[in-house]
Amino acid sequence: MKRSLTLVLLLLGIQMGFSQDKPTSFSLQEAINYALEHNYSAINADRNIEDAQKQKWETIASGLPQVNGAISYQNQLKQPVSLIPGELAGGAPGSFIPVVFGQKQSTSATATLSQQIFDGSYIVGVQATKTFIDYSANSKEKNALDVRKAVVEAYGNVLLAEESTAILEKNKAALEKNLNETQKIFENGLTEEENVEQLQITLASVTNQLKNAIRLKKITVQMLNLVMGLELDNPTKLTEDLDILTEKQIDFNLIESSFNLENNVDYKMALNLNEQRALELKLEKSKALPTLNAFVNFGYTAYSQEFDFLKKETDWFNSSILGFDLNIPIFSSLRRSASTQRAKIALEKAKTQKTEAEESLRLNWENAKSEYILAIEQYQTNKDNLGLAERIEKKNQVKYFEGLATSFELRQAQTQLYAVQQEYLQSMVDVINKKTALELILNN
Repeated sequence: MKRSLTLVLLLLGIQMGFSQDKPTSFSLQEAINYALEHNYSAINADRNIEDAQKQKWETIASGLPQVNGAISYQNQLKQPVSLIPGELAGGAPGSFIPVVFGQKQSTSATATLSQQIFDGSYIVGVQATKTFIDYSANSKEKNALDVRKAVVEAYGNVLLAEESTAILEKNKAALEKNLNETQKIFENGLTEEENVEQLQITLASVTNQLKNAIRLKKITVQMLNLVMGLELDNPTKLTEDLDILTEKQIDFNLIESSFNLENNVDYKMALNLNEQRALELKLEKSKALPTLNAFVNFGYTAYSQEFDFLKKETDWFNSSILGFDLNIPIFSSLRRSASTQRAKIALEKAKTQKTEAEESLRLNWENAKSEYILAIEQYQTNKDNLGLAERIEKKNQVKYFEGLATSFELRQAQTQLYAVQQEYLQSMVDVINKKTALELILNN
């Protein structure tokens, strides 16, 4: 019994230890930092860097000395027969004697050292490894920016769902209170049934919206968990407040920042493409150059009628070969010329794409600034509108219960308030997302 209790406590301790490994509370920056390390695509981006390093050495090693060994065994189940003139063995002229040459079984062991002396494609390949590593690094950088953007959007959606739920719950409670009061007034014969029905319609609509907001709240948390590399059901809690976070994201100095094209990862990848196309052109040109390789071979061979090669008395005969292979391209029916021309065309296309990327990025920069400014202005406007809509709704409530406003007018004021509330929440999320988009172009 004591041993069982100890085992249970040990298992519980292990389980608690695993559960403590994964944090549950995140600020926005903490969520970004966690995702950059644990996001699934971020993990594979690191593996791509490692793969590029291995590919670099694979390319370099192909031009270094190569040693290969070979072991061969042959058993001639039926040895070939040769005919020799009969007179060599005292036979009649014109006759032939069948003879078998060599032993029935043979085995050999050889080792070959080969070395590439000159190959233009190898030189280009080694140069291309640096470009490939740079491309992999830029891909990782772009992936990190994409992860950051995804986390910001998912984080903002969770805050939006939480705030929407809280506001809808507050609206529902206020409507239920109004409905109860109106129902009592109606029962006393002091108001029309239409006033009760108008409030019932509004309450039913708000109730449905609240149910949907609760469902979205769960889904948005799961989406954030997925982006961060957490299990979907991880009990993630956000430590940021949407209002405070929005105010922190308003930075007019960011709008005045200068746009350095060389810092933008899309521009870096456009440069990578140009380098790649230039190397492909060099590769096609190098195919017109001769290639020179050297090799040295050393081996042993043994022969026997039976399989007795493992015995000490078996005679082994050694051999060795030193040689060079020179391959000189002479005429390819203009195939190499066509390949070179295609590589030139691809390079010119890459240059055009680079120019297009430069202009497109400058346009995106101006557009991102404009959208960020608009988001800030819209947020400030919606904030003022929210105060106005709240005052209008309160005035209509007072008028309604004093008999100075109809239920239809009250419902209009309430519907207007609810719409402004959602616009205000969405404008806060837009400020956060638009600032992130601007920072991604700057690569801050």
